[in-house]
Amino acid sequence: MLPALLLAGLALVLAGVAPRAMARVTALRRSPGPALVLWQSMGLSAVLSALFAGPAAVLWLTAGEAGDALDRMTSHPLATGVAVGLSLVMLGRLLWSGHTVGTGLRDLRRRHRELVEVLADDPPTELPATVRVLPHPSPTAYCLPGLHGTVVLSRGALASLDDAEVAAVLAHERAHLRARHDLVLEFFSVLHHAVPRPVRSPEAMAEVQLLVEALADRSAVRRTGAVPLAHALAAMQGAPHPDASLASGAPAGQTSVRLGLIAAAADRAPWRATGLLAAAALVLMAPWALLAWAVTTSV
Repeated sequence: MLPALLLAGLALVLAGVAPRAMARVTALRRSPGPALVLWQSMGLSAVLSALFAGPAAVLWLTAGEAGDALDRMTSHPLATGVAVGLSLVMLGRLLWSGHTVGTGLRDLRRRHRELVEVLADDPPTELPATVRVLPHPSPTAYCLPGLHGTVVLSRGALASLDDAEVAAVLAHERAHLRARHDLVLEFFSVLHHAVPRPVRSPEAMAEVQLLVEALADRSAVRRTGAVPLAHALAAMQGAPHPDASLASGAPAGQTSVRLGLIAAAADRAPWRATGLLAAAALVLMAPWALLAWAVTTSV
């Protein structure tokens, strides 16, 4: 029974307790890519642990009986049905969350993209033709991801930023589109809405969003330098943007954090990245190891 209990406990810890604790470890932000890999491993491992707990419990109940694991499970249809049924319920909740979150995001982006196409001015000649410029006084910039990603700037942004700062903003938004950061955030949003409400961690979602922005910031810094991007972020902090978009601007509190991460980007620490990737591998292996333990101990 111990492997099944450990799998159930691991699912609860990785879905609720660990994200809240890890969101407070701000040092991980200095390695945003490996940190995101660890966050993804935690989410996937939580799902696998929840799905494996029921079958592991059935294996314990049938331990010592003749036949292999599959034969013993089929010889107890009620216990197996309950275990598989619980796993299917959890899987169904996850798939439904993926459907509703994904459909909602794509509908919002489609409607906003249509609105942008109607309202946008012709971009200045120095900007790529794929950039859309909205006649809005607030300095804002964001991208609408998809098969044909769109970068949107406001007239206020073009008036507030110089050429180098505009280039930095465009590099930031293109980094989002190129790396498909929207799919990373969608993965976490699906998991967030799939777990029961008391287990959800808004702190984890906020931290993942910050890491995605930090990744795009680093990409922009490599192309345009740190100073133009820092000036652009300061000019656009608090700027409004659609819910389904990825924006350069951020609330004042997050902007100060991002400026600190830009300043610390040169502090490369391979040991930290290696440690995070190793931790991600261990977390991802844990449910498989516990399931293997359940199979071997039930023989």
